[in-house]
Amino acid sequence: MTGTVYAGVGHWQASGPKLRTCGFFRRRAGDGEWRALTRGLPPDPEVRAIALHPDDPEIVLAGTQDGVWRSDDGGDSWESLGLPGELRTVWSIAFDPSDPDTVFVGVEGFAIWRTQDGGGSWRRLDVPAPGGIPECPFATRVTRIAIDPNAPDHVYAGLEVLGVVRSLDGGDTWDDVSGELLALAGANEHLQSGLLTGDPHEGMVDIHAISASRAEPGKIYLANRMGLFVTGDAGAHWSELGIGRFSPVTYARDVYVSSHDPERVFAALSPASVSDAGALWCSDDGAATWRRFDSELPIGSTLMTVAESPLDPARIYCGARGGQVFGTEDAGASWRDIPLPDGVSGIYAMACV
Repeated sequence: MTGTVYAGVGHWQASGPKLRTCGFFRRRAGDGEWRALTRGLPPDPEVRAIALHPDDPEIVLAGTQDGVWRSDDGGDSWESLGLPGELRTVWSIAFDPSDPDTVFVGVEGFAIWRTQDGGGSWRRLDVPAPGGIPECPFATRVTRIAIDPNAPDHVYAGLEVLGVVRSLDGGDTWDDVSGELLALAGANEHLQSGLLTGDPHEGMVDIHAISASRAEPGKIYLANRMGLFVTGDAGAHWSELGIGRFSPVTYARDVYVSSHDPERVFAALSPASVSDAGALWCSDDGAATWRRFDSELPIGSTLMTVAESPLDPARIYCGARGGQVFGTEDAGASWRDIPLPDGVSGIYAMACV
C-alpha cells in the first residue's frame, strides 16, 4: 500500500446489535491498521459521502448525520461547514470541477444544497420531486450528484427511490429526467421490481449512483436496482447497458468513470441490497463490453462502492457492506484484503489517493 484510503460507515437497516455501524476510517501507507478519525467530527459520525478536493487531495469533505465537515490535513482534524436547516443527513457531495469553491450536497429528506464560496454560505436549491410511483416507506435520499466535466453547468442527482433530476444552469433550475426509466420498466418485464411499494416501476427509479462520462458531453451512466443504464443526450433518453450479458449478478450499487481514462468505467455489482456476494466489473470501451476486474475476490457481502486514486490509475479500492475492503496497486493484477476493524459494518463511501 502506497497511499491513503478512506472508508465511511453509516447505519444500515440490516445491521446487527453487536456491530459498529458508523464512523470514518483512514489507512495510510506504513500505518499497518485502520484509524478511526474523530478529532472535530460529531460523535459517532455516520459517513455516507466522501469527496476529495480536485486540486488538493489533503482537503477532504465528509457527509455526516450533522451536515458537511471539512479537513485540510487529510483527516487529522475537522470543522463543520455549517449546513443549515433541519435536513442535515448528507448522502452525496460533489465538487464543481471547473470551480472547486462550488460544492453540491444532497441530503436525506430530498434536499440539494449549493455553496459557491467553499462552504461559507449555503443555498437550498428549488428541486421539484419527480412523480410516477407511490411514496416509499422511508425519506428520499439524494444518493449521488454528478457534474458533467464537459459541461460543468450540467448537474445530475440520483434519488432513492424517486428517479433522476437535472439542472442545465449550474443548479439554478431543475427538471425531472426519469420518464424514460419508467417507460423502460413498463416495456420490459425483467426491469420490473416493486419490493417497497408494489409498483413494478419502482426498481428503475431506485437510483444508487450516477457518473458523468469524460469522453462525451451529455453521456451519463446510472446504477440502480435493475442494473446499469446510460443516456447520451443529458437524460432525455435512457437505454439499458445489458450488464447481464456479462455478469451473473446485476444489482448495481456504484458506477464510476475513471479520471485517468475516459473510456474506462467501473461497476460494483451484487445479487441484492443485502447479500453474501459482490463483484467489481470494468469496461475499457465506454461500457460496450465488460470484464470481471477483481480477480474473483471472495467478497462476502454486497459490494457498495469503488474508489480510484486521482494521482495513480493503478490504485483502485472497493468496499463491501459487511466491512470488507479490497485494493489493488497494480491495476488489478493483484489484490489485498484490508478489512475494517472487527465488528465494523456498513460501508457506504470510499476514497483513495
